[in-house]
Amino acid sequence: MIPLVRPCLPTELTDRLRDHTDHLRSRSVTVTAARRRWKNATAERSALRARLQPMAAGIERCMYCGDSLGTAIDHFEPIKLAPLRAFDWLNHFLACDYCNSNAKRAEYPCDPLTGACLLVDPSIEDPGDHLQLILSTGRYRARTAKGEATIRTFRLDRWQLERARQDGFQRCQDMLRGYARLLTRGEHQRAHGQAQALLRQPHADVLYAMVRVLDSPGAAVILDGDILEILRTGFAVPIPWSGASGRTSVTSDD
Repeated sequence: MIPLVRPCLPTELTDRLRDHTDHLRSRSVTVTAARRRWKNATAERSALRARLQPMAAGIERCMYCGDSLGTAIDHFEPIKLAPLRAFDWLNHFLACDYCNSNAKRAEYPCDPLTGACLLVDPSIEDPGDHLQLILSTGRYRARTAKGEATIRTFRLDRWQLERARQDGFQRCQDMLRGYARLLTRGEHQRAHGQAQALLRQPHADVLYAMVRVLDSPGAAVILDGDILEILRTGFAVPIPWSGASGRTSVTSDD
């Protein structure tokens, strides 16, 4: 899971979503009514999807697992629990079928004492504060109770995801080394293409974890020296979500 930047909606779309919410509120909203209205609002769902697509990492990846394509609009706080949030833009994420229908479904764990949600919302907080990705194994380790609930709810500990992240770590290193070789040979256009391909790979959380660890005391243990050098001084393509962890890209080669 990586930090996401949620864009503002056009005024016209915001007004349409508000109209739907006002309609539900005026009718003493029920879960059934909210679901029916959401299902029938095809134009609004299409418009929302168009806004979620560029917000996702890579090629419309699931905003939870980062593995598969995001094929559904998930309600972070389920309609079953909050029918009036059915048309709330801040409650929408792009999710794959597994995360939406098999893993999360209507789960929304909350702290029993405070009532605060225990799921990481990647659009308002840095997942890395709650989740630590062990790059060598592809496994997530919870840093907080919120991280633990997020791993459990989204099934981020599926063996398929762990294997894919482990492979992704090797793939990222290989692509970064290939990028550096192209730069050394002066093939800047091909290097740029290699960098763009890297950013389109599934499991952006792997590259995010690599960037996040750069300034940590154990960076040299986790990453090889040449990879550290490339990420610190030689990677010239902006990483869209790197600023959320306090790091920005280096200057361009152009």
